Amino acid sequence: MVLAGDVAGLVIRPALEGIGVFGESDTEVTVCVAAGENWHAFVERSLRQGHYGLENLALIPGTVGAAPIQNIGAYGVELESFVYRVHAIDIASGEDLTLGAQDCAFGYRDSVFKHALRDRLVITAIDLKLPLQPHVNADYPSLAACLAEQGVASPTPADVFAAVVAIRSARLPNPADMPNAGSFFKNPMVDDGFASKLKADNPDMPVFAAGDGASKLSAAWLIEQCGWKGRVRGGVGVHDRHSLVLVNRGGGRGSELLALAADIRQSVADAFGVELEIEPRIYGTQA
Repeated sequence: MVLAGDVAGLVIRPALEGIGVFGESDTEVTVCVAAGENWHAFVERSLRQGHYGLENLALIPGTVGAAPIQNIGAYGVELESFVYRVHAIDIASGEDLTLGAQDCAFGYRDSVFKHALRDRLVITAIDLKLPLQPHVNADYPSLAACLAEQGVASPTPADVFAAVVAIRSARLPNPADMPNAGSFFKNPMVDDGFASKLKADNPDMPVFAAGDGASKLSAAWLIEQCGWKGRVRGGVGVHDRHSLVLVNRGGGRGSELLALAADIRQSVADAFGVELEIEPRIYGTQA
């Protein structure tokens, strides 16, 4: 979330806490997690309990209640793979609602909570189905490289968790030390033909198959090629270790950050013909 300016209205931060197991079989466990729980702490706890699958999503800042809105994902894993239900309150009526996973319309960093149900609900808890047997996903290039450097040939979920924490700690600024909203732009999806043309013109460009005739490009690579990595403008800038992360270096305003983002988007569009989409949601009126 980025504040363009002051929010004209009541702001509520859900602080609901609690984690409970309410269903278990031979293969999986169903866990209900309150919206106010810290996401990373919950991932760490799940691993200790022998509830697997979330280790790739370690060290993502924020609360559990925010996770389904964005359909958070990292290192080849997305939250939607584990969501069973989302519990919420309808703001207008005060009615309790429960949405099944299919009702959430999950997509790449997307959900119904960013569209038809945007600003209409307060998420109170989510139910997740987590496997009781490890199913390690360590194919993501940077994760695989980190494990290889550590000499880990057959990684366990704990190895993946530790590697993800190490990668994120080395490359991404801690929001407590340098305010940021994580990845500011989505990795753009383009059709395979256009991706092939870009790849022919830029042999070093990372391109990932996304299925159904689509390819995913690296927004960080595009931004870096346009010379933005490490650039500072007033109180805001682009992080010097990861060009997808825009930071507030002290005293920067939301309007400044969004102006910087607009210039980055324009330069990428001019250079590559690719439109970058902002990942965080924008609130508040720009001064």
